Amino acid sequence: MTETNRQGPPGPREPLGPPGPPRRYVALGALILGLLAAGTAWWLSRGSGRQRPPDTHSHVTHRPEGVPIPTTRGVSQATMRTVRANVHAALRQGGFQPGAAIFIRILKHSRAFEVFVRKGRTFKLFRTYRICTFSGELGPKLARGDFQAPEGFYRVTRRQLNPHSSYHLSFDVGYPNAYDRAHKRTGSAIMVHGNCVSAGCFAMTDTKIREIYVLAEDALKAGQPGFSVHIFPFRMTPARRKRLADPRWGGFWSELQPGYDAFERSARPPKVHVRGGRYVIAAGEADQRRREQQP
Repeated sequence: MTETNRQGPPGPREPLGPPGPPRRYVALGALILGLLAAGTAWWLSRGSGRQRPPDTHSHVTHRPEGVPIPTTRGVSQATMRTVRANVHAALRQGGFQPGAAIFIRILKHSRAFEVFVRKGRTFKLFRTYRICTFSGELGPKLARGDFQAPEGFYRVTRRQLNPHSSYHLSFDVGYPNAYDRAHKRTGSAIMVHGNCVSAGCFAMTDTKIREIYVLAEDALKAGQPGFSVHIFPFRMTPARRKRLADPRWGGFWSELQPGYDAFERSARPPKVHVRGGRYVIAAGEADQRRREQQP
């Protein structure tokens, strides 16, 4: 007889690997990873993790008045030569003289950054740049760290230019001015700069700030002692004041109104003083001549 091979009942199955963690731990791990990924994406969206803390001096260098402005080393010399040549060509095409005095007006609501250039005895609009971003809402800056862009009348001299900015190129608008200090407003280093991130500043993008910087630098090198930067919540027409009225700032905006109106009438930046904690707008030449001609 031949022996018949018979299989017995199947034994216990060999395990394929170590036992996995309980399902609740898997779910918890997935949740943690999701939160980390979301946090990383949020941080990168704020400027690749390079967002500066509010109102710091990380990108401003002040120089004593009268010291020659250094060449623009924050951008390649070849790039700046090309930008300067293009800006000068555009100026001449518009009937302006390269190196002529400038005046800047910022309108926050419409994100308009207007650059006026002197032509004869008045200032004419050369270009309007769209602001890439600024911080806060309509209304003045009150305190350090409030992430609010200021409003008011400011002045920029050569020591406020910064060709070595962490934000491509920049200049300090001059906040706080005498009015801000009289009202105990705090903060500093409010800049117009490149890139498109802001913690109280006006970010213009790198391309736009190059042109603006050339206009500012050339005007100051040519002898303009300083140029005015007037920052308004919006174009100060009666219709817009009614539509965008805010009871918190109505009184303050009424103090800005005469400065806006003075330039609209005369096409010359008015002289602005601070007396008793209030803005006082001096009569421009056109207003003065009009008054002298009245009987």
